Amino acid sequence: MAVTCARLNVRACKLPVVLFADVALARRIETAECGLSLAIVDAVLARGGDAFAVPLGGGAAVFTGTGSPINKVIGVGFGDLISEGAWDSVERRFAEKGCPVRVEISTLADSAVGAALTRRRYVLTDFENVLGYDVSEAGGAGPAGGSGLTIARDEGDLGTWMDLVVQGFAHPDGSPQSSEAFEDDMLRQVFQDFAASAGFARYLARIDGMQAGGAGLRLSERIAQFCGASTLPAFRRRGVQAALLRCRLRDAADAGCDVAVVTTQPGSKSNHNAQRQGFALLYARAVLVKDTTGR
Repeated sequence: MAVTCARLNVRACKLPVVLFADVALARRIETAECGLSLAIVDAVLARGGDAFAVPLGGGAAVFTGTGSPINKVIGVGFGDLISEGAWDSVERRFAEKGCPVRVEISTLADSAVGAALTRRRYVLTDFENVLGYDVSEAGGAGPAGGSGLTIARDEGDLGTWMDLVVQGFAHPDGSPQSSEAFEDDMLRQVFQDFAASAGFARYLARIDGMQAGGAGLRLSERIAQFCGASTLPAFRRRGVQAALLRCRLRDAADAGCDVAVVTTQPGSKSNHNAQRQGFALLYARAVLVKDTTGR
């Protein structure tokens, strides 16, 4: 039997706005991600650390210290074609630091980059999901969760926030993990450098006054980058992640952003939480690695 539009009450239905990721949007997001990495390089150099950044194919090759998760090639495939000589130079720079070359490349980037990496014997090791949210839909969004749950922005000392976020990362919630693991001290340093970058804000979640979780947000060129959210094991499944997401969405909307993005491991709890809050998969990044250290 045919079902009429009247019976379905189509006019009463409001479909959510789902972002469509074309090359232009992917370029904006990857440029913002590259900008965050470059800001961390500046922070490391400002404190006298060992770091470098090399412009490359619309993105950059970045090194911020031995064992750092920021050591990577990011944002490539949206600019000029990368010559073999440029790849040679980047690989030498990383080899001098005793560090393999990790390339994170968007599925919307120029396919010539992937072909070049294959020729150069890079190995596919991992994937990342880049999820997005139309921030115009975030009006009025605020903390969500059970009673006693509060979110504070830029409150308390930086060290407490760093310890909280790192401690949450140290106890994964049964989700797929990245192929790389990082030392706690290195993660603390990375989050300190995150916090030093322009446009960065930190968030602290409490339940009944007890610290429960933390997260970061960076605003850049109307892109809201969700950085480093985690929840302590004792407070999981009580709405902390949802509250942190919604609070940051509200602040991104108030700041005039049009897109919010979060990077997650495919199939992870973080991926699940983001999608439940309305984030949609925009594209993935393939992670390709070449060991230039001779080990």
